[in-house]
Amino acid sequence: MKMVLAVVGSPRRNGNTHMLVSRIAEGAKSEGAAVDELFLGDYRIGECDGCHNCWKVGRCSKGDDMGDIYPRIVASDAIIFGTPVYWYGPTGLMKMFVDRFVYFNCPANRKKIRNKKAVIAVPFEETDPATARLVEEFFRRSLSYLEMELVGGIIAPGVGQKGQILERTECLDRAYALGKQLV
Repeated sequence: MKMVLAVVGSPRRNGNTHMLVSRIAEGAKSEGAAVDELFLGDYRIGECDGCHNCWKVGRCSKGDDMGDIYPRIVASDAIIFGTPVYWYGPTGLMKMFVDRFVYFNCPANRKKIRNKKAVIAVPFEETDPATARLVEEFFRRSLSYLEMELVGGIIAPGVGQKGQILERTECLDRAYALGKQLV
């Protein structure tokens, strides 16, 4: 059975990002995958300071919740990264989470992330799809550098109000199909 880690990088539960990530997860479940949900706002994740302790001794010097999250990342076959656009980038929650993937950048840990599949879910208030370009590029480059496969993404402009994504059935249908494709 495939394991999918669904990461919600919005501080708002049951908001547009959570709903979009959940819809992708439903598609993955329909193909027999197990889904592990991770709400970044529930965890204490500090910024990476580049000390490379994770490379030298195999664990981060921060002593925060990433120590418990790394095994969940390693156990997954695929990861859903969901973040709204905040000031033309990912949320601080998502950025700090991805920054801590430096753990996987050393030769000893690279094999733990290499070839994992990923998708992105990016809802935002503005109506111009170009608003998400920097977020898309952030994930494309970061995941490529880690030798992960970015399978695709859902970009959902014009959904600023909580729950507004539910009015975008075509977007939810694409999200479900993306989840199926992920598995």
